[in-house]
Amino acid sequence: MRIFISVFLVLLFSCSEPEKQVEESTPKPSVYELQAVDAEFSEYSKKYGFRKAFMEYIDEDGIILRDNNYPFKGARAIEYLVGLNDSSVSMTWESQGGDIASSGDLGYTFGIYEMRDKNEQVEKGTYLLIWKKKKDGTWKFVLDSNNQGITE
Repeated sequence: MRIFISVFLVLLFSCSEPEKQVEESTPKPSVYELQAVDAEFSEYSKKYGFRKAFMEYIDEDGIILRDNNYPFKGARAIEYLVGLNDSSVSMTWESQGGDIASSGDLGYTFGIYEMRDKNEQVEKGTYLLIWKKKKDGTWKFVLDSNNQGITE
């Protein structure tokens, strides 16, 4: 009986379908793509102002976290952005790193931002952006958070 079971198991496993190889033509997601979008976002802010840049890059359900406020989400985040006055301040940032999901549709970047006013007073801090890839292939941020206060 044991011989019969052993032969049966050998036949069963030897007849199973071989594992399929992952297609090599599918490009693996790269965090560098996402960091390039982050850099474009910063450049857009430098050129057109941070309010317009944030309006351009926020997802329709995006969330903005700011000190001493409840989270701004979706329409409230848009209202918050519309109310910002960026005429006397410029804001830029630089990614220090990040990662992207193996699915290629979600990732994050983090780094250091700098705000500069008309009098060249500078405030530096850290930021975190969580990004989502849209169906059209563009990246929009779904969460923006920052922390003030980097001293050198």
